[in-house]
Amino acid sequence: MTSGQPLTVLGRSNSSNVQKVMWLLGELEQPCTRVDFGGEFGGNNDADYLAKNPNGVVPTLIHGDIVVWESNTILRYLANHLRADSLYGDDPVSRSYVERWMDWQLSTLGPANRVLFQSIVRTPPEQRRQKVIAEASDQNARLFALLDHFLAQSEYLAGASFSIADIAVGPLAHRWFALPVERPLHHNVERWYGLLCKREAFEKHVMQIGLS
Repeated sequence: MTSGQPLTVLGRSNSSNVQKVMWLLGELEQPCTRVDFGGEFGGNNDADYLAKNPNGVVPTLIHGDIVVWESNTILRYLANHLRADSLYGDDPVSRSYVERWMDWQLSTLGPANRVLFQSIVRTPPEQRRQKVIAEASDQNARLFALLDHFLAQSEYLAGASFSIADIAVGPLAHRWFALPVERPLHHNVERWYGLLCKREAFEKHVMQIGLS
């Protein structure tokens, strides 16, 4: 049973995937304990961690005797368990509008954004490959242009209201706007990102963390 059980998030605060989970918990004003794992903290390849999450990545959610991994699955689990229908939808059609962007983030934007981020932030200046950075920047620009086109007719990703689709994509949009690259003007993405920046939980769990 998980009713009333505490929530623990295993993962470092500067992971965009951990940020998603913490952001959602912040939106729901749901208390939790976060424990640093991964990156400079290590521990994610230890036997005890791998017994919980065989991929050895973060985040991992511990909820009583339930263990959940994969960040977007954790978002769905929390939205379901905490009955946050306004953030997920309560019927197959509305949920499909949410989930398509969550899947797009995982399969399309995430890999492109990761290459750009790691090529700049996680690579010493003398080892950076400008061709890789330029190509990744162009790919990100094309993807955000696609997003911009969609947002011309929708206030948020899943429609008129904020949802876990925005939470899935938001941390990567923050990286895109924070990285030192040239960006085409995407007015609708900027408008949408501005809405995210007004949210207290986004500011706390994404904007204030910094890029590292």
